[in-house]
Amino acid sequence: LLSSVYHLTRIEYGVNQAEEVCIKVFTHRSNPRIPSVFWVWKSTDFQERESYDMLGITYDSHPRLKRILMPESWIGWPLRKDYIAPNFYEIQDAY
Repeated sequence: LLSSVYHLTRIEYGVNQAEEVCIKVFTHRSNPRIPSVFWVWKSTDFQERESYDMLGITYDSHPRLKRILMPESWIGWPLRKDYIAPNFYEIQDAY
């Protein structure tokens, strides 16, 4: 299973303690699809795009769901435990 975790915090002036809610949405690895919350919280744009790019979770109805950190030509999802890194990086390229 893959999951998307949303931490929502409400802070009000004059209130000593913030109200917090944690929402976890689970999806299967074979077809990871979750409804996007972009239209409710626009600030999730980067986070949903990042988890798509790194884990392959597709957020339905997200307006700009494309790779944000990896090149468009990248194959695979680098943060999954079953990901096999490509062999084209060499030690001498590091410096």
